Amino acid sequence: MSTQHEVQLPVVGLAGFDAGLTEDEQAVQDAVHRFAREVMRPIGRELDRMPADQAFLPGSPFWQFHGEIQKLGLGPEAMSGLPPEQVSRMEGLVFQELAWGDAGLATSVGAGGMPMLMAQASGQQELIDLCEGRLGCWCATQPDRGSDGLILYKQERYPGSKGNKGNLQATFIGDEIVVNGQTSAWVSNGAVAQVALLDIVADYGDGFFDEHNSTYGCNIIMPLDLKGISRGKPLEKIGKRSLPQGEIYFDNVRVPRRFAIATRDDYDFKHAHAWAHAGTAMSHLAAGLARAAFELALTYVHERHQGGALLADHQLTQYRLGGIGIKVEAIRAMARHVAHFTKCAPRPHPYFTASGKVFCTTEMMNVVRESLQLFGGAGLTREFPIEKLLRDAQAMQIEDGENNVLQTHYGYLLSRLHQQEGFGRN
Repeated sequence: MSTQHEVQLPVVGLAGFDAGLTEDEQAVQDAVHRFAREVMRPIGRELDRMPADQAFLPGSPFWQFHGEIQKLGLGPEAMSGLPPEQVSRMEGLVFQELAWGDAGLATSVGAGGMPMLMAQASGQQELIDLCEGRLGCWCATQPDRGSDGLILYKQERYPGSKGNKGNLQATFIGDEIVVNGQTSAWVSNGAVAQVALLDIVADYGDGFFDEHNSTYGCNIIMPLDLKGISRGKPLEKIGKRSLPQGEIYFDNVRVPRRFAIATRDDYDFKHAHAWAHAGTAMSHLAAGLARAAFELALTYVHERHQGGALLADHQLTQYRLGGIGIKVEAIRAMARHVAHFTKCAPRPHPYFTASGKVFCTTEMMNVVRESLQLFGGAGLTREFPIEKLLRDAQAMQIEDGENNVLQTHYGYLLSRLHQQEGFGRN
């Protein structure tokens, strides 16, 4: 009689090979996953097939979604007061599950909380109250100022060039700020948001440029129901169609100076903080979308017969599944690592956060492509949701900083660390 026993299968979590989630973390993950499956996926599919000029009208599924997610209490205020390490873990669990449901809606949630996040960091109760219960947006890109706004050091500019003022500018006059210009069409929630975090250049009375020809900047919490503010139409695009993006126009819009939460002296630091937060969120979103694509492919190959057997029984399919699964776990690991460093390090840096966004979204794209490939021709049809994930994944190669530009910034940071801090020397 044989006494040999098979090795037992490992215990895996909802999202993969997790170990050590606390009861609270497990409960949050389970609740958000149910919400993502039952609410986000149906609404995301519906919005994906609607014209953009109808998808975000009052009473649309988009607003139904935001009404439902408010009941979950997942806004920035929910994690206020938690230790940084716990925040990094909890945000990862939440954003990965939201993106597993629908990446566009998940991005809307993340961008929607940016004004509140920065208002809370300012400690100004008036601004916190102004953001409470309002859908937000982050106005950081303009028609003529996209990747330029991500340059932190004058040495990175083309030799002899000046910083880019862009199309949206603030002028500080006494106790007021006057804002003129427009955002780009790529502001997430821009077409429908109720409050904004403006991340723009500023003139404090002596022009827009310092002695190094770099621009001064500011962060302003801006209600979007003021006189002089108008909107463009929601943008028609191939991916993330459940995310309303569009221009916002400002014509001599005036707000009190106290609405500025970052000015000349502390703008660079707070700008870096906001960008780093957005980058960590993008890494988590990539992890959730990649897992969604992988799970669709894993399910399909266990249903589809080819060559006299299930696709899953073919050794080549198993090899390909292994490759995809490795990437999914690597994306999750990188997202968590970047989030932990950004929340817990003594001096985090958005260029390192950007490296996480590049790695996670690039590998996510590889996961989605290979997952769709396992569907064969069926993956190209709207009968299966995998084609939507491919379109959403493509958008994330550019969103929150085009990946090649971000990778260049990270390379610059590594070089500067080597030169000035001795990083990497034997």
